[in-house]
Amino acid sequence: MRTLRHPGVIKIYDTVETEAYIYVATERIIPLEWPARRRSLSVETSKWGLFTIANTLAFINDEASSIHGNVRLSSVFTSQSGEWRLGGFDVLSSLKDDDAVLYRYGSFTPQSGLYAPPEIAKAGWDIVKRHPLPAVDAYNFGVLIFEVFNGSFIAGDQIGQTKNVPPSMHQSYKRLLNANPKARLSVSHFRDQGRRSGGFFETALIRLSEGLDSLGLKSDTQREDFLSELDEVSDDFPEEFFCVKVLPELLKSIEFGGGGPKVFTSVMKIGKKLSDEDWDLRIGPVIVRLFSNPDRAIRVCLLDNLPNMIDHLSQKTVNDKIFPQMVTGFSDVAPLVREQTVKAVLTIITKLSDRTINGELLKHLAKTSNDEQPGIRTNTTICLGKIARNLGANTRQKVLVAAFGRSLRDPFVHARNAALLALAATSDLFNDDDCATKILPALCPSLIDKEKIVRDQANKCFDAYLQRIRRYGNSLPDTVLPTTNAMSANGTIPRMSTPQNDTSAGWAGWAISSFTNKLATASGEMQSKVAKSQPIKLDRSSSMPPTADTNRPSQTSASVSALHRQAVTGASTPAASDTPMDHYFSGALEEDQEIDEAWGKAAGDDFFDVDSEPRPAPAPAISFDDGGEPDFEGWLNAQAQAKAKPPLPRGLSKPMGVTRTVTTGSVGGGTGSKKLTGTASKPRPATAKNISTKPKDIDDEWGDAWD
Repeated sequence: MRTLRHPGVIKIYDTVETEAYIYVATERIIPLEWPARRRSLSVETSKWGLFTIANTLAFINDEASSIHGNVRLSSVFTSQSGEWRLGGFDVLSSLKDDDAVLYRYGSFTPQSGLYAPPEIAKAGWDIVKRHPLPAVDAYNFGVLIFEVFNGSFIAGDQIGQTKNVPPSMHQSYKRLLNANPKARLSVSHFRDQGRRSGGFFETALIRLSEGLDSLGLKSDTQREDFLSELDEVSDDFPEEFFCVKVLPELLKSIEFGGGGPKVFTSVMKIGKKLSDEDWDLRIGPVIVRLFSNPDRAIRVCLLDNLPNMIDHLSQKTVNDKIFPQMVTGFSDVAPLVREQTVKAVLTIITKLSDRTINGELLKHLAKTSNDEQPGIRTNTTICLGKIARNLGANTRQKVLVAAFGRSLRDPFVHARNAALLALAATSDLFNDDDCATKILPALCPSLIDKEKIVRDQANKCFDAYLQRIRRYGNSLPDTVLPTTNAMSANGTIPRMSTPQNDTSAGWAGWAISSFTNKLATASGEMQSKVAKSQPIKLDRSSSMPPTADTNRPSQTSASVSALHRQAVTGASTPAASDTPMDHYFSGALEEDQEIDEAWGKAAGDDFFDVDSEPRPAPAPAISFDDGGEPDFEGWLNAQAQAKAKPPLPRGLSKPMGVTRTVTTGSVGGGTGSKKLTGTASKPRPATAKNISTKPKDIDDEWGDAWD
């Protein structure tokens, strides 16, 4: 057997002979009796196996000029690939040897009388020399056919019965069992009759097994025909044959022979029948090498079949070997490759590490989100929505809001709709602040989209987020400001705000109060640069009402008096000097302009505007000592002095920055509040105005503005 080399013969690796036994190391095989007696062999598989044994016997008889002498079901085995192998070479003999083993020991084989041909049963094994050489093996091959299709052979009267034998084989089968050895059909002729057009050995299974070795040499047309037949007979082939014999040849054809996607599809079908261990051993290494193949057809085929492979691939293999090769598809010039690569992310996302997901993967998805193809942009948005829960908590907030917000402005209608669907599906991943300040404002333009499908989805998404914000708002406290009792307990006194008469005018009240409180802190800094005026304490009569105090913030501001004195006495000081105070108020002015741009003009904006007509400068308050009695003469003298004051220089006539500085000191006065807020909320260009020195009529009813 070691010298007999044929694909249908059991492979012998080594032999060891001891005093008691002879050990023979062969390939892994199992007896054919096991599946045959279970009747688990299909007709096509049986034909394919008998064809293999017929080729082996033809080789022994014709090429080796030998007789096997022991062909039966117990002498046939199946290998790991499911192929039939011929064994039982106990009495293999060559007719060229006069002292052949067959002549002396042929009758010592088990059940030799049951399987012996009629001529040997009558005259013994020596009669073999006078008959054709293939006659003995042909008769035994006929018995083997009956055993294969019926499971066993127990009596001589079963010889020649055609039970369960394929009808196309009946005639040739009977000729194998002819009682006359000279008229008996040889095994080689039996094989040739079966290979004729329409013969019993002319099957797809046999054709595929013969053409498998030359798969890499076939043309594209021949390869496609071969693979088409392979798909048709996939259920008839033994699974072992696909795993051990067909699969390696297909993989070699893909990797080296240009098999292409068609062959790879067949590989995936065979891979479904493999165990995880066999898949990792036979297919896994080839898959990793194929991802480095620059062929676009192979890459697209790999990406399409990735769902069938991902369960067999380990996380280390995907993250370290496949993904680094896969990322080249994100920037490929072919749109189909880019699109399939984006879709494949959903399949491999569970096999990637957090560092890879939040780093390299998001960089590539950022590129495809700006792709020139609208379908790729849409699929990128869908992909981000589905992998959102795999992103890191910090990365998720930054990436998703920006990506979905950009997709909401995409000119492609399906990209906008995909962004809305993604936002609805990931609503639980955003915090309440982002929902209120970022997502809801971004959704508003979609409510008036030109496409109805977008508007409908936008309304659904907007309602979902709005309900969430409302629930969150209801859970918030009424106020976070400390109560009056708590502040008093700490030793601090709350600052008085602008007085309010009723709640109906509350919107104007809080507006004036907020501007006043915001700018009141600047009054102290301005006063630090101007000498403070000392109050004049006079003895007054108890019957005289109290006079106006120049230091009270409810009347004229200290900064107003200081600026007025500076304007009258310090005219030589340059007016356009650049001081830190100017920078402070220029920054405040820019902030107010931003507020105006954000909110626009309200219906009552003229409430905050200064009067169109220039108003005279307020006269400084002067106390009069009347000794307890009204002094009208002193009052008239004071009015005459006010008329004699020279007008302000032209350069100091109410510039923009100075006007703002003057009015910041007023806190409680009604008229001063109107001028202050109007100047702060709606700045006007600085123009030179003539200041009238005519004294203003004193309005005793100054508090009527709050009635």
